[in-house]
Parts: sequence; C-alpha cells; structure tokens
Amino acid sequence: MTKTKNFLTIKNWSQDDRPREKLRDKGKSALSDAELLAILIGSGNRSESAVGLSKRIMSSVTNNLNSLGKLSLKQLMDFNGIGEAKAIMIMAAMELGRRRQIEEAIVNAKIGSSLNVFDQMQPIIGELPHEEFWILYLNNSNHILLKQQLSKGGITGTLVDIRLVLKQALELSAVAIILAHNHPSGTLKPSEADKKITLKLKKAAQSLDIKVLDHLIITEKAYFSFADENLL
Repeated sequence: MTKTKNFLTIKNWSQDDRPREKLRDKGKSALSDAELLAILIGSGNRSESAVGLSKRIMSSVTNNLNSLGKLSLKQLMDFNGIGEAKAIMIMAAMELGRRRQIEEAIVNAKIGSSLNVFDQMQPIIGELPHEEFWILYLNNSNHILLKQQLSKGGITGTLVDIRLVLKQALELSAVAIILAHNHPSGTLKPSEADKKITLKLKKAAQSLDIKVLDHLIITEKAYFSFADENLL
C-alpha cells in the first residue's frame, strides 16, 4: 500500500513561510536556526519537509548550535533524510561559523582582562576533545602580537618547552605573555602540573624582563584565571 503524505511540501507553503524566500524578502535575521538549516539541506524525507527535519535535528541538540557543530558525520547521517553530501554541507557551514568567530576575535585584539583572553581562546580550544597549550604574545600596549599553539596532547596533559616560548617572545620583541590551555574534562581546578609549569615559566621569563600576565584554564563555557585568583 502506498503511504499517503501527511504534510505540505515547502513548495505548497505560503511564500512568506518558505525559508529561501523569507531570507530574500525579510533578511537572514528573520529566520530561525531550523529555517537556516533547512536552506542548507534543501529537502527533507518522505514524511517531513526540510524545515520539519531541521527542527528535529535542532531538537536533538536542545536547539544549541554549538552542540550541532560537534555532531560527527555519522551522527548527522543517522537522521532520515541526511545523506553524506548533506551532512558534509552542515559540517562545513558549522566550521565556517567557527572560523568567522575566531577572525572576529582577532580584530583590534587588546587584552585588558581575563575575559578578553577567554573571548580570544574559547573558540579555538574551548570545545576540543584533547588538551592544547597556547601562548599569547603581547606588546607594551597589551595588543596581541601572536597566538601560538605550543603543544597538543591527550586528555591527560601536554608538554611545554619553555625555551621555545622565550625564543619566540624575543623574536617578536614581546614584553608579556599569557598562557592558556583547555581542560576537556570540563573541570576548572588547576592541577599541580598546571601550577608548576606556570611558576616555571614565570621565573624563566623574569630573567628576560618578560612578564607572565596570566594563565587561563578554558572549558566550553567558563574559565579559571590564575591572575584573578592571585596565583601568579
């Protein structure tokens, strides 16, 4: 028996309700996240429209775009109506959004607080499943000269080469540095290893008149600042 469709396709909708036409006539801000996603995927499946499918996908991640961006190719393809091509398109769009966020953070980047550091680094390391250690090199006006990944490791930790940190600082004529690394576990409590490497870098930098202004532990939504907690 042929299954009867129980929904109207987007072509049968009022023009004001069609995502593409709505964006064209009312602007991108008039669309919901699901409607924007529906434009990306183009079509749904036999039982639901592209918008219906998009709403279901968004609902599965509690309507959170950050969570959507973490879905793997396989997880996206588990949704009926999302094949490999559509899944890749969604992942590409999410990555473009992430890179745009990073580029926007770089513009006129001046560090005046630990929150400024978090805004700079969270898009880069806040959601990673592994640990990375980064250095921010600053001039005498606290503008960022360079953000550099120093090491990349497993969830258990990273290796930090102090000589490389100071060599780069001298080459850039940096007067200060800020340390930052992520905790994939989500904990904000600094480990003994975190405290030791902070102190070790601070002492080594002082011999070259370079200040260690802060060390941030960063997670997806929060951070811990050594400077704010008077641990420097």
